[in-house]
Amino acid sequence: MERLEFRFAGRPGTPFAETGEALVGVVGSGNLEVMIERVDLGGGCLAVVDTSIHGFGDTWQQVLADFVDRRGLANIRLSINDGGATPAVVVLRLDQAWAGLEEGER
Repeated sequence: MERLEFRFAGRPGTPFAETGEALVGVVGSGNLEVMIERVDLGGGCLAVVDTSIHGFGDTWQQVLADFVDRRGLANIRLSINDGGATPAVVVLRLDQAWAGLEEGER
């Protein structure tokens, strides 16, 4: 098992909601579990990835940086348990988690 941790600068001026979380996916063959939480990270974002597939840190960093930038996130913690998902599945699960978080705020 490999643990990867990435920190990203959040988008300045993004409003901070004190609470909220969403969980999507199931760890299994070719899939992953994503938990997204609103936490006070001083405006930044933190992603922690536990994966059974070694050597893809650069790919994880690029996919996660794109997600944070595309969504304009701040004060978000991502916890990912990976069972060998492809980047396309990772993006799908991240978007599902974000939609679930936004839905819970309505």
